Amino acid sequence: MTGPLVPGDGVDAPGLGGHGPYRYARWDGSQRLVELTADDVLDALSDDLMAEGDLAEALRRLLERGVAAPRGMTGEGLAGLRDLLERLAQRRQEMLEQYKLGDALADVREELEAIVATERRGIERRLAGVSSDQAEAGLQRLAIDIAARHQAALDSLPRSPGDQLRSLRDYDFLEPSARHRFEALLDRLGRQVLDAWFEGLSEAIRDASPEALAANREMVRELDGLLRERLAGREPDQASVDDFLARHGGSFPGARTLDDIVERLTERMAAMQSLLASMSPAQRAEIRSMMDALLRDDRLRWDLARLASTLDQLLPAGLGERLRFSGQESLTLEGALAQLERLGRMDRLADRLAEGGESGTVPEVDDAEVRDLLDDRAVHDLAALRDLARRLEEAGYAERRGERLELTPRGSRRVGQRVLDQLFARLGRDAFGDHARSVGVAGGEPGETAVAYEFGRPFHLDLQRTLAHALARPENAPAVRAHGARLTLVPSDFAVRETQELHSAATVLLVDMSRSMLLRGCFLAAKRVAVALDTLIRTRFPRDELHVVGFAYHAREIRPGALATLSWQGFEYGTNLQHGLLLGRRLLARSHAANRSIVIITDGEPTAHFQDGQVEFSYPPTRRTIAETLREVSRCTRDGITINTFMLERSRSLTHFVDRMTRLNRGRAFYATPERLGEYILVDYVGRRSSAR
Repeated sequence: MTGPLVPGDGVDAPGLGGHGPYRYARWDGSQRLVELTADDVLDALSDDLMAEGDLAEALRRLLERGVAAPRGMTGEGLAGLRDLLERLAQRRQEMLEQYKLGDALADVREELEAIVATERRGIERRLAGVSSDQAEAGLQRLAIDIAARHQAALDSLPRSPGDQLRSLRDYDFLEPSARHRFEALLDRLGRQVLDAWFEGLSEAIRDASPEALAANREMVRELDGLLRERLAGREPDQASVDDFLARHGGSFPGARTLDDIVERLTERMAAMQSLLASMSPAQRAEIRSMMDALLRDDRLRWDLARLASTLDQLLPAGLGERLRFSGQESLTLEGALAQLERLGRMDRLADRLAEGGESGTVPEVDDAEVRDLLDDRAVHDLAALRDLARRLEEAGYAERRGERLELTPRGSRRVGQRVLDQLFARLGRDAFGDHARSVGVAGGEPGETAVAYEFGRPFHLDLQRTLAHALARPENAPAVRAHGARLTLVPSDFAVRETQELHSAATVLLVDMSRSMLLRGCFLAAKRVAVALDTLIRTRFPRDELHVVGFAYHAREIRPGALATLSWQGFEYGTNLQHGLLLGRRLLARSHAANRSIVIITDGEPTAHFQDGQVEFSYPPTRRTIAETLREVSRCTRDGITINTFMLERSRSLTHFVDRMTRLNRGRAFYATPERLGEYILVDYVGRRSSAR
């Protein structure tokens, strides 16, 4: 076998790393190599999750746009509902550009002409068979007279196919083959046209007695009455619907409710109504004339027209739409109805997919229908889209709480790691320094005491103790290794030299959550910083502390696990930095860390403060607000707390206030755009941790 092998149908191979077995086949260009993991799914929706703070909304957007193939993987990724809708629209347009509604009754005309020609030949053959020496003169004259009357009837046939059908219904065919051919035409047209209204209607009215036709009229009138009740706002009771279906359910197979009846009736009638709406007036008149001829009952024709009008009023988009075919391939009546029915199925599938995109769910649709209207790939993509939420739940990234799907702590950690990785990736691309390498540095000097390794400790390996632990286990005993077995190590064997911790850090991140942060697009940037910094400290500096405090009209502490789903809520005035600093100072007072700091992210000067237990708000800020905030800065300074400020706005008033604050505290101030905020803060944090060793 030559050529690359890819997962698919073909050669069996054992799984690697517990993820098999796999099937391999030669690459032919049709295989799709992408198989999304729960990590891929969570990574794909994490940006929306950060922006919205709502897993259900982020998942809804992901279902709409689909999932791109993860980096390094070959394949087209997973199409979203929007992609499927676009493909449906493209298929629909291709049909309209392929066909044209020319003379839809051309085949009917040709067949009628052939039937009439067959009848004429039969008449002529019969006349030729009657000779004067074989028949009495009276019989010959009778045969000639009959033939003449039939010839005259054929000569006087109207040109319209509908009128011809009506005339030939009353014509007494002399030629059996012509009669059989005409009956076959009536049967075919009845199925094409009359059954577009009700299933089996052509069968029900063909050669029906007056009593049977009356029963059909009664069915149509009863249904029209039910629909008119709904149109008037009076919903028919289910007992009336059940009674109707008990007597006429054969025309609506599978229907149980009035909605089912309307759905089936709409599916059948829409194609015919669209055909009529799309035709020229002359074409439309010919079709209606033919339908009248097939119905054979003026009252039933009137009742059906009234029912169509009622249904058209009942449906929001009406019954059938005008379609503009612009192609070159002519359609017969049967072909036109078939293509219009297919277009209707496409529209109904598009409606279902669009409803799913709005509700955040993947609608249950018939796979065979999707395969017929699109392809196998669409069936696969829809099944995979339905599976996204389950993948997140099975991986422990999400869980159901009632009807809601919410992020778990494990999911929050995964999102945080992705945000952190993105920020450090940008640092590497932008040559912002070798900060990524510095992140792995932890403070402390190795000592002489060996201890078991724990996550978060500096990895100063004590090789002698590590090997001693390994050799003490039975599987590494000399007798076992004498038979050629290698020395094995397990995580519990590792010992490291205990470091003398030179410093630890406690940080309070104060995030401005005032309304201006949202309007200027700064809130998401601040939220990403909080998530990334929390992840950085938990994974690289686990002995450090981080508290996150949001402040606007007042301040409140935010749990690290809730950061990923944190959302800006409501219309909240105020930038109460004084309360934020007060809360941060109290949190740091409980810490035993050697280095304590407050990091402020804001886009404006303070506009609120607490006074006598009440929040005082004013914009522009009053001198009292500025003074109370600076008083809290002085208290932080006395407690040995460093305040570093990241400004997202360069207004004169904010710059002046931050300058006064930094002179009091001797902290630092930075100006950063929202796009670069995360990089600045991570670099600053890692730099301070490294320099403090």
